[in-house]
Amino acid sequence: MTTMNTRTPARPVGDVLAWSKSLVEPALRASAERLPPAMRRIAGYHFGWWDTHGRPADGDGGKALRPALVLLCAEAAGGDAADAVPAAVAVELVHNFSLLHDDVMDGDTTRRHRPTAWTVFGTGPAVLAGDALLSLAFEQLTPEGAKLLSQGVLDLLEGQAADVGFEQRDDVTPAECVRMALGKTAALIGAACELGALHGPRAKDRFGAFGRAVGLAFQHVDDLLGIWGDPAVTGKPVYSDLQNRKKSLPVVTALSSGTAAGAELATLYRGTDPFGDGELARAASLVEAAGGRQWSQAQADALLAKGLRELAAVDPVPRAGAELASLARLITTRTR
Repeated sequence: MTTMNTRTPARPVGDVLAWSKSLVEPALRASAERLPPAMRRIAGYHFGWWDTHGRPADGDGGKALRPALVLLCAEAAGGDAADAVPAAVAVELVHNFSLLHDDVMDGDTTRRHRPTAWTVFGTGPAVLAGDALLSLAFEQLTPEGAKLLSQGVLDLLEGQAADVGFEQRDDVTPAECVRMALGKTAALIGAACELGALHGPRAKDRFGAFGRAVGLAFQHVDDLLGIWGDPAVTGKPVYSDLQNRKKSLPVVTALSSGTAAGAELATLYRGTDPFGDGELARAASLVEAAGGRQWSQAQADALLAKGLRELAAVDPVPRAGAELASLARLITTRTR
């Protein structure tokens, strides 16, 4: 057992994420090795381990925030991070299952500065590879953990279904959009925190509440980056969410604002032709003028504060608690 020294000063977030990857990635690779060859090739490409020909590569595998949350919540709850590695692997597998499917459903052609898997290998193979990752995830868990993660996946799928349904509607309300984001994003992050907390004696439900608040904040920031993020940093095209006419949190808030800017944005969104560069820039300015940008950032800040109150309420092991708080703060300041 490698019990954490609680008197050791909290590590910088970058060091925490590197520590998490060092624990989780070997187990993640070992799990992926069990995939059928065709799906293993797609998964390895998606994770950044290989190029399109299956040769070793040093691609961007993403931030891996969710596995870090699992491990830190295990320690903050009074348990051992090493014992929570299988749960962290499971959460990362589920997350990447959802990304493979999201890219297909959204028609996104770029992720992490590379062509998306479906554009390289085809839609059907990419979907099947995602399904295979989901199957692997549940092999990592105890019955209690599998039940917890299963509910998180069902909530995620419900949120994703709502997101897809929004594409056909012009009357989506901010409250509906928040409920969608609670499922699509916050549910898995909440489940990650609860899975970690299963390894210690402190109440897992409060860790879950912390994770769901931080997860919803994460979605607000993700939606802001989907409009105003720097493509060189995010790995996605500029104004990518607007080009897809996504009903994201700041967009729906702008559309529902009752302002002239919101009405003009609604007219643009009702069109079907691809936006030109000028129209994309105009749409972004309308979301901001209608208050969508400011509202989403304010919501992210308020949700962070709520999450930190939930975390403090469980009286976490000090160093892990401080590192969880730092990781949560990263959510509202990240640029990718």
